[in-house]
Amino acid sequence: MKKWLLIFALCGMVFAEEGVKQVVFDLKTGQLESFEKKVLQGIAYHKAHYEGKLEKLDVAVVIHGDAYKFFIKDLKNSPYKNDASLAKAHEDLSKRIATMANTYEVEFLMCEATMRTLKIDQSNVYDFVKMTPNSTIGLIDKQNEHFAYIPIH
Repeated sequence: MKKWLLIFALCGMVFAEEGVKQVVFDLKTGQLESFEKKVLQGIAYHKAHYEGKLEKLDVAVVIHGDAYKFFIKDLKNSPYKNDASLAKAHEDLSKRIATMANTYEVEFLMCEATMRTLKIDQSNVYDFVKMTPNSTIGLIDKQNEHFAYIPIH
């Protein structure tokens, strides 16, 4: 009897994983409006859609290009110190991005290669952001984990 219970439990875990969708966003844009619409609003919408179907959506975002600026703690000590529109939205953005990481369990991966080129210190990046050697490696890894690819350029 115990063997049958174990078999049913294992089958249940296998079937539960079938309801999981995975997506990796290739975030390259530095346009605030696009970031707002496609990342902050879009991910929340997509998560709710799949939860409504009793499915889970795992989300990863690979950060590179002009998108670094959205993940900086202190703009004054960054290449984005003169971006007035970013400075105005920074406090609100930081809270909303943290919510994406903590509440929606979004995995943020930042390209280290260009970070060094831009002289962005890792200590000035939000703590929940993980580093990847470069954006291509981050995207390859996620796609090899069967994440669907969506560009945000």
